[in-house]
Amino acid sequence: MLTTPAPAPAPAAADALAAEELRLRRELAAVYRLVAHFRMTDLIFTHISQRLPGPDNHFLINPYGLLFEEITASSLVKIDLDGNPVGVSAHPVNPAGFVIHSAVHRARPDAHCVLHTHTKAGCAVAAQQGGLLPLNQMSMEFHNRVGYHAYEGVALNLDEQERLVEDLGGHPALILRNHGLLTVGESAAQAFLRMYYLEKACEIQVTAQAAGTALVLPPEEICEYTARQLAGEATADFQDDIAYDLAWAALLRLVERIAPDHKD
Repeated sequence: MLTTPAPAPAPAAADALAAEELRLRRELAAVYRLVAHFRMTDLIFTHISQRLPGPDNHFLINPYGLLFEEITASSLVKIDLDGNPVGVSAHPVNPAGFVIHSAVHRARPDAHCVLHTHTKAGCAVAAQQGGLLPLNQMSMEFHNRVGYHAYEGVALNLDEQERLVEDLGGHPALILRNHGLLTVGESAAQAFLRMYYLEKACEIQVTAQAAGTALVLPPEEICEYTARQLAGEATADFQDDIAYDLAWAALLRLVERIAPDHKD
């Protein structure tokens, strides 16, 4: 369907959009390097996307063919919600990445960043009938706050998009059965920190199950209370509302040490 192009922004607005795009490119490139550093990659597969500001519904995604440890701010590919490249890029886009990420960006205005992985622990939990269990404090963040999407094959069919976003709903995370994990965030930092702890929760679950002994699950009311605590929604004697900001600042310092070229 043909659409009327949005009017060109005024020069000052265009400069502001360009500056914000550069900032978001560098932040997203930092997340790619962190995912590589913490060994959550699958060669050149899986993907992380970032919505760009402006009326055009463009988003950034990884250049198909590069390892995450190779990705820089300038190498990220800009595409629209129909998968068309915006501007010139020497790299294609993973078609499965487009199918998954465009669906979420279109359906969830708050999902500015979408992060998808195929880790060993994540895939193991995705294959378990019980899914993610409230076995540890890390998993409590996602208690009653993670969706499940049934496996339909490699995500190359557009008709899967409707079911995928329906299963995600308003949750911050989605477990794709027999496939992997997905988190969303209002920023790349939030999506990464959610994935970091979702991955840790899966690792702990698989390790605990391997011991072969009975598992201890806290009562439902404690699980729900802890989830609300971690979301800053529960009443408590103390609040720690700067923890994630401090953690993200520390992670950015780590990226500067291990991969200063991510900003290029």
